Formats: sequence, C-alpha cells, structure tokens
Amino acid sequence: MHGASPNAVDEVRWLSPDEQAAWRAYLRGTRLVATALDEGLTRHGTRLTEYEILSMLSEAPGGRLRMSALAQLVVQSRSRLTHTATRLERLGWVQRRAVREDRRGVELSLTPAGREVLERLAQVHVADVRRILLDRLTPEEFAALGRAMARVVEANEVSEDDC
Repeated sequence: MHGASPNAVDEVRWLSPDEQAAWRAYLRGTRLVATALDEGLTRHGTRLTEYEILSMLSEAPGGRLRMSALAQLVVQSRSRLTHTATRLERLGWVQRRAVREDRRGVELSLTPAGREVLERLAQVHVADVRRILLDRLTPEEFAALGRAMARVVEANEVSEDDC
C-alpha cells in the first residue's frame, strides 16, 4: 500500500476481515499440508515434487508424458522440472527421450524401477494425506474443497502455447 498511487489504492477491492481471516487460514493450511506431506516422503528418500512427477507418469498412457505437459500438471517451470527429472533419471526411476511422433519434444517415462518405488511411496503418501487432511474434514468439507480448487485450477490454467 505504501508508495501506491491514489488511483491504484482506490481501485483495489480490499479483503473484508472475514475474507482476510479465511485467506490467511488457507495460506497457512496449504503450507502446513505441503510441508507435512513433503516431510513424510523425505523420510523415505524422496520429495513431494518428485513423488508427484512419478504419480502423474504412472497415470499417463504408456507411463510417459511430454515434459511441457508434465510441467503444467505439476505446476513447475520447465527448468525446474528438468532439474528434478535429472535427479529421478540418475536414480533410474524415469527415462528421458525424444518424442516418438515428432522428435522435437522431450518426454519423460516411468521405468519399472520407478513404478516399484512409486508403489511403496504411494502407501506412505496416502496414509499421510488421510492423517494430515482427510481425517480433519468431513466428507462434505473435503468435497467442497475439491470443487473449489477445481474452479481455481480451471480459471488459472495456462495452455502450452502460453508458456
């Protein structure tokens, strides 16, 4: 607010006290959930961002995705995804190769070793998701949270062409 022009301040729709409280609870809650989930996986030698990549690959046709599409799914920059993919590749959990259809893009595919690791990690992750989030909410609250976040995702999705 400091240093803003009077016109810019007049145009801002400031949060009401109730909105501010809800916003702060959302920020803190999402950070606490992400941190706890990451810590749970770190005890097993991986990070939440790595687990999410393995998980997305496991659900993709043929266990493979273009790096650009995967970056969008896991909400990472392409350079950050490339860095993480390098670590996963060194572990033997994924493999990078040129896209078969056009040879211009690069795809990441889940290896059998990666699938085996993911199967073990999924048990840890799902137990943590239940303990940290699902068991704290009613089924209706969790469903409402899912619907609300789906709307946020839909409204903010960036197409591959926009990257």
